[in-house]
Amino acid sequence: METALTIGLLAKATGTKVETVRYYERIGLLAQPGRTSGNYRAYGAQALSRLSFIRRSRDLGFSLDQVRDLLDLADHKLDDCRSVDALATEHLAEIDRKLADLTKLRRELNGLISSCNGGTISECRILDALAPI
Repeated sequence: METALTIGLLAKATGTKVETVRYYERIGLLAQPGRTSGNYRAYGAQALSRLSFIRRSRDLGFSLDQVRDLLDLADHKLDDCRSVDALATEHLAEIDRKLADLTKLRRELNGLISSCNGGTISECRILDALAPI
C-alpha cells in the first residue's frame, strides 16, 4: 500500500498553495482524493505526479484550459503527439506576441524616461506624455 500524503504535504512537495490544490479539485483538474478515517484528504503518487504536471505547465504559462487539454492528451499514451505539438506551438506564438508587445512598451517607456530633463513636476515630460490630450 502506498503512503498517503496530506494536502499540506502534497502542496509543499509541488510548491503549490493548499488553496490552489483545492481549487484544482473543484474545477476537475485533480480528482477528489480519498479520505482518512479522520476525514482528511489522502493523496497518492498519482495525485503528486498529476499536480507536478499541472504546476510545471502553469509555470510555462499554459492556461488552465490548455493544461486540461494537455492532461487529456497525456491520458492517451498511444495517440500521435501532433495535438500536443500544435498546442505548444500555439502557446509559443502567444508568448512571442507578448514579448513583442513588451519590447514595444519598454521602448516607449525608455523614450519617456530619456526625455526627462529633471526640474519640477510641472515641467515633467513623463507626466505630460501620460496626461490626456
